[in-house]
Amino acid sequence: MAADSQLLVHNVFFTLKEGTPANIQKLTDACFKYLKDHPGVAFFAAGPLVAELERPVNVRDFHVALLVVFKSKADHDVYQTAPDHLKFIEENKPTWDKVRVFDNYSNT
Repeated sequence: MAADSQLLVHNVFFTLKEGTPANIQKLTDACFKYLKDHPGVAFFAAGPLVAELERPVNVRDFHVALLVVFKSKADHDVYQTAPDHLKFIEENKPTWDKVRVFDNYSNT
């Protein structure tokens, strides 16, 4: 299937310098404020690590996860330079220790 007809799944995992409950909530709130309502978003979710899931396969070295599913790669590309996305980065980057991004295509 051609890339332009597939969903683009954008997963971001944030590890904070100070992973306090207040800082985790602040970053989660910022995700919803700046990243939720972009054109071309098919699905959006953001929230903290599920603390009670501690199986050996669970990766636990992050505080907040963001999932944005775009209708196309073109929608993702517009999002990357959108003013709200850039404002989100500007306001929150100083609090990040590590950010990991996993992008993949998905069939609908």
